Amino acid sequence: MIKYLPEADFIRNADSLLQLQKLLVVNTPKESPSSGIFEFCEGSLLTFPYKDEQTRTVCLKRVIFRSNDVFGRGTTVVRVECACRHCPPNQCNWQGKELVLKLTFPSKTPISEWTFIDRCKELAQGEHAWVLNHLPDIYWSFDIPLHDDSPLDNFKKEFEDAHEMRVVRGSIQEELKPLSSLKTAKERTQVFCDIIQCHHWVRKCAQIFHRDVSEGNFMVRERDGKKYGVLNDWDLAIWLNNEGDGPTSLIRTGTRPYMAREQHSFDWGGQHRYRHDLESIFYVMLLLVCLYSSPNEKVPHFENQEFRFEEWHWRDDEYLRLLKNSVVYAAPFRPPVSPFFIGFLLWLTELQDHLYMGFTGLGTHIKQAAKQEARQPNKLPTFDVETLGGHLSCEQIAMILHMFNNEQLTTHGLEWQKILEGLSRNQQQK
Repeated sequence: MIKYLPEADFIRNADSLLQLQKLLVVNTPKESPSSGIFEFCEGSLLTFPYKDEQTRTVCLKRVIFRSNDVFGRGTTVVRVECACRHCPPNQCNWQGKELVLKLTFPSKTPISEWTFIDRCKELAQGEHAWVLNHLPDIYWSFDIPLHDDSPLDNFKKEFEDAHEMRVVRGSIQEELKPLSSLKTAKERTQVFCDIIQCHHWVRKCAQIFHRDVSEGNFMVRERDGKKYGVLNDWDLAIWLNNEGDGPTSLIRTGTRPYMAREQHSFDWGGQHRYRHDLESIFYVMLLLVCLYSSPNEKVPHFENQEFRFEEWHWRDDEYLRLLKNSVVYAAPFRPPVSPFFIGFLLWLTELQDHLYMGFTGLGTHIKQAAKQEARQPNKLPTFDVETLGGHLSCEQIAMILHMFNNEQLTTHGLEWQKILEGLSRNQQQK
């Protein structure tokens, strides 16, 4: 059962909010372990544990990302340079690399994203080697425990089992570029196509479920004059056969503007499905092409727009559920796509059509099953809930996203190629 964040009570209950403010008033100690409070000053040094009981030191540069999140749960990314005194001159294996330090505050139980990436790289051999271009490079990962007087420890004392204890997790990674670095819509379509294929490979071949599809996790790597889409941020990933061991019973997985609509429901307690990530891909695309008039310039807001997508970034769950209902069940579906991204319109309309048919079919199935149960409980109708009756499957996504403006995009892996070969044969027969 996945429950709502206990912090949501602070928003609804003023007394709890005052109590929270008192818990946050703590002094930051100088000694290790960490208090969980960090101030990033450019030029300062951070030393962390490294292999063989060694340490490494990096010099902090500019903060390039800080999530707007609940205290103790957000992510911070800082550019860094190796500043190890024990590294021989001109022999550091991090020298010349564009590096970032990523700091997160996961619960104590989840496996680090480094473990998942290493498993993928072990399997990325031969015909699977293509996926290496679409995985992040993580050079090192480390955990720092929180001391007894940290704010998060005070939360645990106050709310007991309703709050999960966390650690400070750091990792040194290759710096990737955001989607806004791409200058053409065609480049963005290839990045989407790359990442969706990587996401599918990770689930099928590596048996890993990413579970956090969002615009911020769609990144770009420039290598040898080419640009590749990279599926980034694996903090919420789990082994496919051990979903109950993932992060974790007290949090809902995903990034709110892009989460599947049913995950916003107060009554929802089901497992995270592959189709939830496919639905999230649709929302990433929708917000991108409707909110931006160019790669990094937002469309001016107008009150009479049919869908006000800007508010998806700050509205609560119930409101977002209703907003996404209005999109999924819109007939006809006419998103306000900006002229720069007009080529995405066909992708969006086809994806929305499959969502509409899938959820409509699910609703019809539930009604029919309820009637049949009263008459013949042993002969209930069947419905593939995992793919919404086949409307939200890998095959459907591949058939939609392999073309852009009548031009075929680059595809990877034998499975997608077999799907497209089958599609080509069916078209020739018709």
